[in-house]
Amino acid sequence: MAGMLYLVPTPIGNLGDISTRCREVLAQADFIAAEDTRVTLKLLNHLQLRKNLVSYYEHNKAQRGDVILERILSGETCALVSDAGSPAISDPGEDLVRQCAQAGITVTAIPGPCAVITALSVSGQATGRFCFEGFLSMSKKSRRAHLASLKEEKRTMIFYEAPHKLQNTLLDLQETFGPERPISLCRELTKLHEEIIRTTIGGAIAHYEVQPPKGEYVLVVAGAPEQPESQSTPADAAAMVAQLMEQGMSRKDAVRQTAKALNLPKNAVYDAALDCPSDSNAQ
Repeated sequence: MAGMLYLVPTPIGNLGDISTRCREVLAQADFIAAEDTRVTLKLLNHLQLRKNLVSYYEHNKAQRGDVILERILSGETCALVSDAGSPAISDPGEDLVRQCAQAGITVTAIPGPCAVITALSVSGQATGRFCFEGFLSMSKKSRRAHLASLKEEKRTMIFYEAPHKLQNTLLDLQETFGPERPISLCRELTKLHEEIIRTTIGGAIAHYEVQPPKGEYVLVVAGAPEQPESQSTPADAAAMVAQLMEQGMSRKDAVRQTAKALNLPKNAVYDAALDCPSDSNAQ
């Protein structure tokens, strides 16, 4: 009979946040797959548990995942943990979960600490809709491309960032979203020196020019502000398109400029523009 996989969240700073259920699952599991066995050993010592530990991290997940899968299929129960927070979230554990799901193995997640939700809840930003973007790339080109894809994102955006990359990331955030976009910088969450800075991207850049970043950060960035609904009518759009085309502009460019000026969808302006006479430059 096949065993199963438990996803066990671990404290993101305060060891007191480990739940009774998490402790029970760790105690009952046949073995624990850990991102860093040294970190997990400290937690087990705190809980006064002795367990068989298997390392499972980014650079050995392909080979070690197969070994873990075989043990579970043979009937053992595995508890998967990361260094902190919920495993499989921005974490190589997602691959092990996928392997188990494909093999028909039961996967159960235990609720518990998660830096994404903890930071969002105290950020002061909108929490109704949000997207988690994880760590940005070390590559400047890839990082900027990632942020460019979020330029019009209206949901609250959440990123993880290391202290040595924070200032460059803030500069790239400013280039994409502008200096006035609200941001909450959450560091050392649940720890003694927990700090939440609610400011703007420009304000954060100024702050860290004089205060070197310390600790791991969760960045919570406000989404793009909702644009007010246009009061312009299709007739207004058609008239502006016609005027621009009379000045020699192509229909395509006239539609684009009109949509931007009147804050209307381009397809709506294009439909209105169909009543306008074409010109030789129309595209």
